[in-house]
Amino acid sequence: MAIEKSKVNQVEEQEERIIGVGYSTEDAEEVGLRPTSLDEYVGQEKAKKTLRISIEAAKQRGESLDHVLIYGPPGLGKTTLATIIAREMGSNIKTTSGPSIEKPGDLAAILTNVERNDVLFIDEIHRLNRISEEIMYPAMEDYTLDLITGKGPAANSIKLNIERFTLIGATTRAGQISTPLHDRFGILLKLDLYNDDEIKKILKRSAGILDVQISESGLTELAKRSRGTPRVANRLLRRVRDYAQVKGDGVITDEMADAALKLLDIDELGLDDVDRRILKTIISTFNGGPVGIDTLSAIIDEEPITIEDVYEPYLMRLGFINRTPRGRCVTKLAYDHLGIPYGKGGQLRFDTNR
Repeated sequence: MAIEKSKVNQVEEQEERIIGVGYSTEDAEEVGLRPTSLDEYVGQEKAKKTLRISIEAAKQRGESLDHVLIYGPPGLGKTTLATIIAREMGSNIKTTSGPSIEKPGDLAAILTNVERNDVLFIDEIHRLNRISEEIMYPAMEDYTLDLITGKGPAANSIKLNIERFTLIGATTRAGQISTPLHDRFGILLKLDLYNDDEIKKILKRSAGILDVQISESGLTELAKRSRGTPRVANRLLRRVRDYAQVKGDGVITDEMADAALKLLDIDELGLDDVDRRILKTIISTFNGGPVGIDTLSAIIDEEPITIEDVYEPYLMRLGFINRTPRGRCVTKLAYDHLGIPYGKGGQLRFDTNR
């Protein structure tokens, strides 16, 4: 499927990080862990409350749901939520992604095959090309397609009626969606990083499905290293399950989780080598900052968009990085976590070869 190809590309960009939030082939088992209803879906209470009201109202009227835009960091369950919406509406769902729609004809073929009240889910909708995006405008508003056939003097404009449908767009970069497209979504849902208690609920449910024994302390240890992301939490659970099976009696305790994650070089806050390299580069090369994103990207050999979407949200949530008009700065909290002395004015006072 086109959507799977897009997610594999995300993984390649992240070099198969254990705590990377991009979808990987290793996460195939995750499909069985995904909730299938709003009642099973943990967290994001504001989004769920909005959806419950909108879905119930649409069902009472016998109409399709308003178009929905879901945005937020990767790995938080945007695809899962889209599937749940279709299930709650009793509708079929057709899935694709922005990068896979290369020509207007690709989109036209999808839209003409949509049945009444179906859900069309477009992942990474911010990467939809401009021509395809313009085709979406009348499709979303009037449920028609304006197509041009032929070329030059022989060109004709054809208007096709299509069935009423619900478009669900998902994106990690809502700011890159054009205003005309953004304004055509009736329901906007922002997903935020999860807190530790919510991650513990997700882990407890996943452990039950996987038939894994895990203590309360083990849940706490895994939750605080999961970066507030369900996909990372489930991935770590599977890795620690393997470790507990081989090195212990199969029960995941806090000691077992700590030993397994230390082996994977994931520290007590869920940071790995890449996160620490970003922080140490800003500290050692730029005295704690500020440094521009392009300069940082060139030094650590990561794409700017990957730094902004994958690494920075969690580092900022921890208070380790601040974004300023002049660039990124590392805070005293990051120095303390890395065990690096923090001098006057944020100046570095440690051996950069350490």
